[in-house]
Amino acid sequence: MGKELACTLRHEGKSVPGKALLESAEVIFRGEPRLRIPLNAITAVNANGGELHLRTKQGHFVFELGPQAERWREKIANPKSVLDKLGVKAGQSVSLFGDFPTDFVTSLKKLGTNITKGKIEKSSAWIFVLADEKSELARIPSLARLIRGSTALWLVYPKGQKSITESDVRAAGLRAGLVDVKVVGFSESHTALKFVLPKLKR
Repeated sequence: MGKELACTLRHEGKSVPGKALLESAEVIFRGEPRLRIPLNAITAVNANGGELHLRTKQGHFVFELGPQAERWREKIANPKSVLDKLGVKAGQSVSLFGDFPTDFVTSLKKLGTNITKGKIEKSSAWIFVLADEKSELARIPSLARLIRGSTALWLVYPKGQKSITESDVRAAGLRAGLVDVKVVGFSESHTALKFVLPKLKR
């Protein structure tokens, strides 16, 4: 998650005060008007004199961010890959539960990870569980009992669905004796919530 910055937005000849937030997949402006600019919709980005300039099909947006402008430009121009955000590194073992998208599995293979499906190897550094329905969270307690040391479990679930919410996912992990430590955008349609063992149990 990003950090909100008080700023002024200039667009179409108007200057509006508000707060800007840089997320993994979009820039959010909370003011009047409220804006969401997907990173994949940005056609040009540059920073100059404390101003962040974004161009999209909807026009030219200037965020007066001060010293943070260049840092935001760098993050927008060179976004981290999904695996970077998740923390997966070459040579690590990964256990998958659920029908993950082909592009995610392919990216794991290209990185050189060791993949197992439907079971947890003792060497697994990461466990990924895809839960598109609340009922699929029922497997979490049995998986949590197999976690050892610093192994982490990522619960991947759809965004904006009433059938399974962030509260449902977090509650399932907590009931299984885990603690949630990070959330990232997994894809345009899914979010990932990271769980680990409490420090005293590692």
